[in-house]
Parts: sequence; structure tokens; C-alpha cells
Amino acid sequence: MQSVKNELLAALAAELEKIAPGAGGKAAFESPKQAAHGDLAVTAAMQLAKPLKSNPRALGEQLKAALEAAPAFQQWVDAIELAGPGFLNIRLKPAAKQQVVREVLSKKELFGQSGQAPGRVLVEFVSANPTGPLHVGHGRQAALGDAICKLFATQGWQVHREFYYNDAGVQIETLAHSVQLRAKGLKPGGEGWPDAAYNGDYIADIAADFMAKKTVQADGRGLTASGDVNDRDGIRQFAVAYLRHEQDKDLQAFRLAFDEYYLESSLYTSGRVDATVQKLIDAGKTYEEGGALWLRTTDYGDDKDRVMRKQDGGYTYFVPDVAYHISKWERGYTKVVNIQGTDHHGTIARVRAGLQAAGVGIPKGYPDYVLHTMVRVMKGGEEVKISKRAGSYVTLRDLIEWTSADAVRFFLLSRKPDTEYTFDVDLAVQKNNDNPVYYVQYAHARICSVLDAWGGDVAALADADLAPLDTPAAQALMLQLAKYPEMLTAAAQDFAPHDVSFYLRELAASYHSYYDAERILVDDETVKKARLALVAATAQVLHNGLLVLGVSAPTRM
Repeated sequence: MQSVKNELLAALAAELEKIAPGAGGKAAFESPKQAAHGDLAVTAAMQLAKPLKSNPRALGEQLKAALEAAPAFQQWVDAIELAGPGFLNIRLKPAAKQQVVREVLSKKELFGQSGQAPGRVLVEFVSANPTGPLHVGHGRQAALGDAICKLFATQGWQVHREFYYNDAGVQIETLAHSVQLRAKGLKPGGEGWPDAAYNGDYIADIAADFMAKKTVQADGRGLTASGDVNDRDGIRQFAVAYLRHEQDKDLQAFRLAFDEYYLESSLYTSGRVDATVQKLIDAGKTYEEGGALWLRTTDYGDDKDRVMRKQDGGYTYFVPDVAYHISKWERGYTKVVNIQGTDHHGTIARVRAGLQAAGVGIPKGYPDYVLHTMVRVMKGGEEVKISKRAGSYVTLRDLIEWTSADAVRFFLLSRKPDTEYTFDVDLAVQKNNDNPVYYVQYAHARICSVLDAWGGDVAALADADLAPLDTPAAQALMLQLAKYPEMLTAAAQDFAPHDVSFYLRELAASYHSYYDAERILVDDETVKKARLALVAATAQVLHNGLLVLGVSAPTRM
């Protein structure tokens, strides 16, 4: 149906251009607010009425007559109705709606994807400090980031997934100190245990392995512990490598791989941080006050200037962030998306200000940000706040072990990123229609069972006579299939993978309604193949959409 819609859009643009030169480029179809009003809507008459100083309904009548005479509309449109102050409601012929079935069956996995190649995009996400296991918030970020990457890929972007390791700073020193204290026999809550130390069982595991002189694999190389309780530097290196290895296992369980792991420490060892600070000084955007170095971020819309270098000589957090984003720009990534928790909201203005002040050609608004809220976890009717493994939070691995990677991904992508979300573990393991991921996956499996029962060659259905697909139930399902390409494009533009999950639930509901309304494996061979072609196309779109979310499409359940 996309090809049909493109033909109709071209015809609409041509007629609008005749009415008002320049208006053709703004030609667009909308979805009627009520399905009973038609399949497509045109509001151009109301938009053009004021600049043309015309009555919108009279313009609507003029446009209606012109479209009815256009060959494309004569071929594909059953009726055009004028409503209200100038709305045009368009009802398509069954043959127009049926085209989507052929498009899906011919394009298969590529249906809905754009052939355009806008360029390269870097998406940075998860980026957890290597100071503990990945928590549920990291899981939401992992699901968001991976789905946004997949959405970009459907639109032709070359996508680079990047994980930024904060392997420098106070938190790493706290990690090393915590492991060292455990290695010396101290325990949380005991005498001499600092309030700021990390308390999870994983700290004891790291300490035991360090004292046992074990080897841990990280970054493609092995690191062997010295076993010397006084080797603070060795403890720090071992603990970071240990936790990076653990986080890698979490990501593998989530079926997620990154193209690059970028180390914060490399920004210091390579001289990038010092070079960035010098750029800002040379640009005249800094000043010294109270023994600290400040950046004039108020020149770029921040509510106050920010300290870059503290009195003790150490840099504040946003300075390496600025250096890191200059690195992204210099690597050729003119489009960058950062996915972070809402607690990072305050850093956006100062990072962007630093990038502008550096004067390296980076445009305003770089990079883009997607901020997400944290996740509450309910199990057995009660909120779960503590994991024995982590000591103070529920880990991503806990959630996967309690449910499944599919359920975690789908559930965490079922709401807008900036809305609060409660993950119901009990719901996620239910095998009924109340569980949204089960509901969608079951629709796919149900179609596969029908195709298996038929036993024919699915590829041959691409040539089926689709004329029997003229019933209200069939047409409703085909219209739902036709929405997929535009939904994908909009979801990619808006960084909104939750739109994919909403769509898949609507498509599954349309299929279940169709299945209940019409028997598929009927005796009439023409009708049977037409209906099989429709449900095969539906299975393909369900598969494609689930793939974007990183969720499997089982053939049996």
C-alpha cells in the first residue's frame, strides 16, 4: 500500500500546486480521527484558505473535484467525501489496501525500511561505572539504546554503538578501597567499615579472587591479581577488570553487543582533557576565581557559570565529558545521541556550552539526549529494592533470571523513556493476554501454526489472488500493516521505540480479531490462499517489529 499511497500523494501534490504554487511540497495525508470516516484524510483546504483568502469548504470542493479526475485517484480510491469546514475523507478501494500484502511478502525483512543513507550516527548508552553489577536502570537504558540503534538502521543510518567507561575518579578509588578492606577481613557494618564503601557481596567475591591470585579476562586480555593486600593500584586494576567482565556477561545475557568501549581514563592519558581545557582558555571563555578555573557557560544559556578545575587541581565531571564529545565530533560523527538517566539533566547545558566555547565547529544542540527515569520492580505484590548480589539495588541479571531477556526488553520499552515505570515480575511470566510480550509473540506463533497446518510454500503466496480480502476484518488488518513503515520512520525521528511496542500490540489485536472473524483454512482454494497470504504478511511484520525491539518471534509457544 506504500506504493499506492505514494502515487496518491504525488497526485495530491500536483493538484495543490495548481491551486497554490509552492503548496505541493506540503502535500500530506493524515489518519482520520475515527476509522468510520475513511482511510486517509486531507486538511490542505483549511491550511490554504487563509493565505488564499478563500472559503475553506469551497477550496475543499475544488480540490475534491480535481482529485476525483486524477488517474491515480480513479484507480485506487472508492470515494472522496467533504466534511466539516473543508476536510476531505478518502475511502480506498479494497485493491489499494491489498497491495500491502504483496509489498510485505516481496520485501520480507526489509519491509518498512528506508533505502536512504543519511550518514553515520553514534549512540552512547549504558555507560555504567565499573563499580558494580548493572542495575535495572541500566537495563532500561540498554533496551532503549539498542532499539534506537535498530530504528536508525531501518532508516539507512550507519550505526555505531558505544559504551563509555567511567574508569577514573572518586568512585573507582572507593571501589579499590572497599575491595582492599574486604581483603583485610573487614565487613560492612563492622568496625572500621566506611559509610561510603560498597557493600554488595560482589565486593567480597572480588577480594577473594584477588587474594587467590586469579586471572580475569577483560578487553581481550587477561589480568592476574598479585594477591598483595597492600597493592592498592593492583587491587584497583583487578577490580575494574573484574567488574567489566561481569558487566559484559550481563550484556551477553541481554543479547547486546557494543562496537566500542571508550575509556574515560584514555582522555587523561592521551592528553585530550588538558588539550580541551587549553582550547577553552585560548578562546577566552574561562576565568579564575577563588583558586578555581571557571567556564562562562552563562554565555550559552546556562543558569550559572561552572567550575572546570577545582581548588585541589582536579577537574569536575563535565570537563572530560566535553573532551569526550569533541572526540566524537573529530571521529566524524556529526549526529550523536546520548541515552542517560534523568539525573544527568543538569549536565546537558554545561556540556553543550563547553562544546560551543571550544570553537571546533560543533553546532548548537549537539549532542541529542534521551533521558529516562529509573524503574521500580514489583514481585509477589511487593516492591523489591535490594539484591544480595549488589547490596542496594535489583540487578539486570536478577530481572532476566526471574523472567526472560524478551520480557525485560519488551516491558522496558513499553513506555516513554521519561515516564515512571514499574516492572511487574509476576505479570512478565504469565502466559495470557494480560502479558503484552506474550500477547504479541503468541500472535506470531499462532500464525506459524496455521501456516504449518496448511503445509504449502509460503513464498508462493506472493502471487495469490487477493480479491477475496474485501471483508471489513481483512481490510482493517491490512490498514494496520500499512501503518508500519511510517510508524518506523516517526519512531526513529523521535527516539521513540515505545511506539513500536504500541504498534505491535495493536497489530496483534487486529490479527486476533481477524482470526476470530474468519476461518483461514477453508475449502475454497482462492479464498484460502488469499487469507494465508494476509496472515503470512502479518507474521512478517510482527517479526520485523519484534526484531527492532530485540525480542524474539517464536514459531511455537
